[in-house]
Amino acid sequence: MLYVTSGLPGTGKSTLARQLAPHLRAAYLRVDTVEAALLRFGIQASVEGYAVSYAVALDNLRLGTAVVVDVVNPLAVTRGAWAGVAAEAGTPLVNIEVVCSNPAEHRRRVEVRHDDPANRAGEWTPPTWASVQAFAQEFEPWQGERVVVDTAGRTAEEAFTALRAALGV
Repeated sequence: MLYVTSGLPGTGKSTLARQLAPHLRAAYLRVDTVEAALLRFGIQASVEGYAVSYAVALDNLRLGTAVVVDVVNPLAVTRGAWAGVAAEAGTPLVNIEVVCSNPAEHRRRVEVRHDDPANRAGEWTPPTWASVQAFAQEFEPWQGERVVVDTAGRTAEEAFTALRAALGV
C-alpha cells in the first residue's frame, strides 16, 4: 500500500506520517530529506527530489513493503505521478491531506518551527508564514478521493487517532 501524506508546511503532516509509518511497519519517505541530500551535493532540487522519491517508493512497493510518503504535493501533476507509482507497483494508493483549519494556530506552528539538521541533512530551513501563504496560493484543488485530517485544536496523538480511524488501521 502507498500512503501519500500531503499538505502545507505546519499542518502536521510530517508528525502524522512519522507516526503512521511504524504503526503500519512501512517505509518512511520524506521528500524534504531527499531534496536536502541533493542540495548538500550541489544539486538544486525541485522535480529531481520528487523523481528520486518516486523511484525509491516504487522499489519498496515492489518488495512488498508499504510506503508512507511525507510531501507537500501541491500540484495535480505530482499527485498523478504518485498514482502512477502505485499503479506500476500494482498496489493501492491512499491520499491523505493534512490541514490545519485554524489560521492562527497554523501560523503559530509555522513560526515556532526550528531547523533540524539531523533530519534534513543540514540544508533545509523552516518556511516563514509569508512563504506558506504564498505556497497556499499555488496549491491546486484536489480531484478524486482522499482522506482529510484536520489537526486544528488537536494534540498529535488525537490527530493520529483520527487518522487511524479514517484509515481503519
